[in-house]
Amino acid sequence: MITVADLIKDERLPGNYFAFDAYIQGDFESGLLENRHGDRLIAIPDTLIQSIYAALNQETGQASGVVLANCGRWWGKNFYARFVEQVSKYYSKPINEMEMVEFTQCLRQCWKAHGWGTFELDLSYYQQGFLVVKTQNSPYAKQAPQSKRPVCHFEAGILRAFFSQLTGRELHCLQTTCESLGAEYNHFVLGLAQRIKPAEAWLEEQQEHEIIMHRLCNSSNQ
Repeated sequence: MITVADLIKDERLPGNYFAFDAYIQGDFESGLLENRHGDRLIAIPDTLIQSIYAALNQETGQASGVVLANCGRWWGKNFYARFVEQVSKYYSKPINEMEMVEFTQCLRQCWKAHGWGTFELDLSYYQQGFLVVKTQNSPYAKQAPQSKRPVCHFEAGILRAFFSQLTGRELHCLQTTCESLGAEYNHFVLGLAQRIKPAEAWLEEQQEHEIIMHRLCNSSNQ
């Protein structure tokens, strides 16, 4: 709780660190973009995302998903480090001392500020050992080539690396729904690899997300 003494002592009340008009800075005429911490930002047009998909598919074929997931994991590790450093400094406390609502709000705002769409963290299955992330308006799903399975491998890699470092456990990430397949949201399930592995077969059977989660939770209780 904020006291009157806090208001007098502090020079400012920390607001939304990722507020777009404050977070995105730079010289737009020269094309230089930075965040408020001074780190360089890259604007990625849709045509570049399309070209990456096409080039990887041509060069690596079915392995393109693995390549994208590994790139996402590398990016996710660096993303986590920057997020922790900047948020902890701005709010004057480490993220492990933040309230869960405060942490998830920061992550939601960060995701949006970087142009990745909307982000929601679902903790409904936490007691069963799973985290669920729901995103919408993903630029990677929007530009993805046609496929029979979810294709946001890059985002899955980012989430896997981010939450593995956050929890201190090596997690696996499986996407169960995808906007590229007509779904309203992209769902990503995070958990220990051996516990999520059965869901890969259910995904091949085109089971719905809710059914997959129900079966995962039942199997974890046995």
